[in-house]
Amino acid sequence: MIRFNCDYSEGAHPRVLKKLIETNLEQTPGYGEDEYCEKAAQLIKDECKRQDIDVHFLVGGTQTNLTVVSAALRPHQGVISASTGHVNVHESGAIEATGHKVLAIASPDGKLTAEQIQTAYNDHFNDATCEHMVQPKLVYISQSTELGSIYTKAELTAISETCWKNDLILYIDGARLGSALCAENNDLSLHDIAQLCDAFYIGGTKNGILFGEALVICNNRLNEDFRYLMKQKGGLLAKGRLLGVQYLALFEDGLFYEMASHENKMAMLIKDACIAKGYGFLTPSTTNQQFPIIPDEVLKELEKDFEYAYIQRINESTSAVRFCTSWATNKDDVDKLVAAIQIA
Repeated sequence: MIRFNCDYSEGAHPRVLKKLIETNLEQTPGYGEDEYCEKAAQLIKDECKRQDIDVHFLVGGTQTNLTVVSAALRPHQGVISASTGHVNVHESGAIEATGHKVLAIASPDGKLTAEQIQTAYNDHFNDATCEHMVQPKLVYISQSTELGSIYTKAELTAISETCWKNDLILYIDGARLGSALCAENNDLSLHDIAQLCDAFYIGGTKNGILFGEALVICNNRLNEDFRYLMKQKGGLLAKGRLLGVQYLALFEDGLFYEMASHENKMAMLIKDACIAKGYGFLTPSTTNQQFPIIPDEVLKELEKDFEYAYIQRINESTSAVRFCTSWATNKDDVDKLVAAIQIA
């Protein structure tokens, strides 16, 4: 069975493993206070072209999201998110478990707009009973989104300006940030992102390392006692250097972008095959997640040899599915899927 159902089926890139092996027997301080975390954080600061940001390494995306939200919000405040947002759908109520409500907004392409955010803000504060309701305070977006779409620089700038105008915190989930940055139509850089939001994270789990996310805090108001909260949420890893070593491997020679570019290239081959067959898509995507709409009878044939993620029924005879590529996706496997799509 060839898996195209997610982008974290494999382990880690050999260059990441090599660096872990090379440093395996070294003795270092714990909890991220080692030289590897320090060097990796510096590389990220250099990439963002900002030396005034703080970088923290956590284990996983859900843990990172709930730690940031719990640090940023008071008990009566909530999170504005697209209805498809990871915090709203696929985190088992982790945000709600920290005591904060997710305020979901419908979005067909997974993206929020500045206008939607402004409307949500106005609807709350223009209501005479606003003090009886959860106050919107943090805006959560993903780059790329859960539907594979990406924000342009103009879109993110408009969202950023809306948030700052209304004293809202803008946080970007970057689980697949590598894929977004390497998408053919992307016009954002890490420097741009670091200028336009209060915090974001650079995903590693879904871009070629064993585990780990690099949280970048751009707004100093979020830093107060942050490591206390990391510890409380299980994010202060005793062997923290394992995270630093892996991110050092990602950013010291461009491996982060190399892997993301590869997964996008593999995804485009699948996309082109679906287009050639005349299949539509649930939403446009230039990243490593593709959401074609395929006849059910074709899917029955494909699932004999390929794993994919079922998304939703479109009509009585077709369904939207997700094919997801990774840093390790083999072109031979993609060619087999492409051939199967062509003959099905």
